Amino acid sequence: MNEKYSALRSNVSMLGHLLGNTIKDAHGEALLEKVEAIRQLSKSALAGNKDDRASLIDEIKHLPNDQLAPVAHAFNQFLNLTNMAEQYHTISRHCDTHVCEPDSLSTLFAKLAEKGVSDTDTSQAIKDLNIELVLTAHPTEITRRTMINKLVKINKCLSQLELADLSIKERRKTERRLEQLIAQSWHSDTIRKQRPTPLDEAKWGFAVVENSLWEAVPDFLREFDQRLIDYLGEGLPIHARPVHFSSWMGGDRDGNPFVTHQITREVLLLSRWKAADLYLNDINELFSELSMTKCNDSVRKLAGTDEHEPYRAILKHLRSMLNETKDILDAKINGESLTQKAPLQHVDQLWQPLYACYRSLHESGMGIIADGSLLDTLRRIKTFGVHLVRLDVRQESTRHANVLAELTRYLGLGDYSQWSEQDKIAFLTNELASKRPLLPRNWTPSDDVQEVLNTCKVIASQPEEAFGAYVISMARTASDVLAVHLLLQECGCPYRMKVCPLFETLEDLNNAESVIQQLMNIDLYRGFIQNHQMVMIGYSDSAKDAGVMSAGWAQYHAMESLVQVSEKEGIELTLFHGRGGTVGRGGAPAHAALLSQPPKSLKGGLRVTEQGEMIRFKLGLPEVAVNSFSLYASAILEANLLPPPEPKEQWRSLMITLSEVSCRAYRNIVRADKNFVPYFRQATPELELGKLPLGSRPAKRNPQGGVESLRAIPWIFSWSQNRLVLPAWLGAGEAIQAAINEGHQALLEEMCREWPFFSTRLGMLEMVYSKCNIEIAKHYDERLVDKQYQPLGDKLRKQLAQDIQTVLNVENNENLMQSDPWGQESIRLRNIYVEPLNMLQAELLYRTRKNQTVLPELDEALMVTIAGIAAGMRNTG
Repeated sequence: MNEKYSALRSNVSMLGHLLGNTIKDAHGEALLEKVEAIRQLSKSALAGNKDDRASLIDEIKHLPNDQLAPVAHAFNQFLNLTNMAEQYHTISRHCDTHVCEPDSLSTLFAKLAEKGVSDTDTSQAIKDLNIELVLTAHPTEITRRTMINKLVKINKCLSQLELADLSIKERRKTERRLEQLIAQSWHSDTIRKQRPTPLDEAKWGFAVVENSLWEAVPDFLREFDQRLIDYLGEGLPIHARPVHFSSWMGGDRDGNPFVTHQITREVLLLSRWKAADLYLNDINELFSELSMTKCNDSVRKLAGTDEHEPYRAILKHLRSMLNETKDILDAKINGESLTQKAPLQHVDQLWQPLYACYRSLHESGMGIIADGSLLDTLRRIKTFGVHLVRLDVRQESTRHANVLAELTRYLGLGDYSQWSEQDKIAFLTNELASKRPLLPRNWTPSDDVQEVLNTCKVIASQPEEAFGAYVISMARTASDVLAVHLLLQECGCPYRMKVCPLFETLEDLNNAESVIQQLMNIDLYRGFIQNHQMVMIGYSDSAKDAGVMSAGWAQYHAMESLVQVSEKEGIELTLFHGRGGTVGRGGAPAHAALLSQPPKSLKGGLRVTEQGEMIRFKLGLPEVAVNSFSLYASAILEANLLPPPEPKEQWRSLMITLSEVSCRAYRNIVRADKNFVPYFRQATPELELGKLPLGSRPAKRNPQGGVESLRAIPWIFSWSQNRLVLPAWLGAGEAIQAAINEGHQALLEEMCREWPFFSTRLGMLEMVYSKCNIEIAKHYDERLVDKQYQPLGDKLRKQLAQDIQTVLNVENNENLMQSDPWGQESIRLRNIYVEPLNMLQAELLYRTRKNQTVLPELDEALMVTIAGIAAGMRNTG
């Protein structure tokens, strides 16, 4: 074990030493010694030394106010550097032999060969492969973009230092650069001072594309192509687009008053501008490379007969078009009301001339040149189009109903909101079939209604390729879906946008099948959707509503039912997964999570949200993104070619019972215990989180409401801070223990062995338990919670300890994460730095709550601990 991780530990140690030098230079030897003493106590406490744990608490309790911020800053930086070292380790030369899983695609092809899956079936599954990653609009990434850029540069230095033939001079130069970068990070703001605007969020998303995905996509496709040639004897078609991207940044207006139709319009313009800018870089690179003179007739015709360097002549035209496109879009972004359209409107304007060049080079005996940078650009064109990422629009269902209610009242037709579902559907289908306009010319709607209509008009003004889907949050009925189609039609949308209902509460998930079936029974609707329906499965709100075990089963059952409806009705179904980074929001290792879904649920491809800090961990570096794409591709292919088993009836029956018992246990605490809300508010930094500029959305849907109105992200964020991580386990272990008490131990063990859905659930619980810390949660209670509420904390921690034993018992394991030593080591490495931050946070909460006056240095230090613990837990929401 030690040798396995020696390279990683060596990097962590080196980065820690360089950070120590920076701290000493900035604050003197005394502070560095204090930080080091706390680190050593934390290490010893984690190894089980109770005296050192008491000393650690005492040390932090007696820190003067002016030392709290630099000490918190130190451990925050240690964690950022540890995360960087660990992320780098997964793509380093040491990874292949010591840590990384065997290559996922090679493993898959070996499995397919062993199971006798035909090359024809495999080839077809590859042609159908469709991975759409949706970068979400409320990033829980709290690290500033400036800091992320520095961390990327640190990663490059680590890569350089790994080269065996580095001279002493080169090594010193790289180490010096590392120290400079660490010092720059130390002396910069660690976290944002201001809440980001939706435009900031969109720019953050575009930066991920520019800095990582632009390079990662052709790298992955090149690698994937070679694997297919080796296995099947044929590679990817040149026009293949197995991976592509959408975004919620600037389109997600659900509960976010700052995302307006003007913002959406501006983000669409920025997206096109960034795409043109990136293509321009590619074209300039190709211009320097493609100086050849020999070409076929097609290129000669495109270039002109007099051109000595025909490829450059074509590229020169593209360069002019891209420059003009950028200029016009730039003027529009800056508020100039130009009637002139940007010349680059359609992907074929780039694809056709460049593909002609590609074919010409091949036909002229220069295939090796064609298959270099030019092929990479062609693959980017297919992946990113002219819009870079397609924008999703998300809005809450009642906002559409309110438009129709206001309109019907104005027209004297009654109040739409009071009609029965049957009457709503009759009205909507009649109007959708009608040739006359519904919106009166002289109607002046309320501001909220006008905003919904303006958003629909922005959609109508853009090409279909600019958008992914229109997502309806809190969708409950068929009329919720028809209403959006009608509003888009009335606002002049010339195409049928994909309208995607999002089912998110327990009740809504259970009703999803009947809603989709009702829509399929409407002939007019079947004509609209052209045989394809997208449905979004909500993970965060369902878990918040009913607990993870009950939500997990509701999600599985909803997917299973929707697959059956689609098969019966002969439509293509795409399931869109609203997963987050945390288990409480559906997070799990991608491969395991996908293989645990119902059979045939990935037949229409995968569409999944990538949330906040998980975007950086999974997609933030090109090499890491390539690994993530490979994992997704192999999991989807395996799920479709070697589908998981249908659950046996006794598994299904027991799962229904587990779901009911766990939901009851969860709600008995969260909803029924009168002490729960005050306990939650005192034991976690929930109230203080409002100060943290997490994203552009408010933390609550209803600012006056309690826990029920809290968004899923801050709900989970709060509990991860005090290390109880309550939403990610409450109710699950209790339900499993109840089943054991009823004599179902053997059946549970069988489900764990043979049913990927159930074994993945237990694996997710193990990961959560490993991140929980009963002693730290107890410390928060002792320092922060009134005596009258402390018994509830005792009860919850006792339940957690029992649940851990219950899950280990069913899995026949002695320790948590026994089958994932790398994950175990990763958590252990970070915990050395997280524990002091937890102690600091508890102390800061105690001091700030006790002080009636605001002390800026305490406020600053508290924000730094929140950011640091988030980095250490990797679960900000």
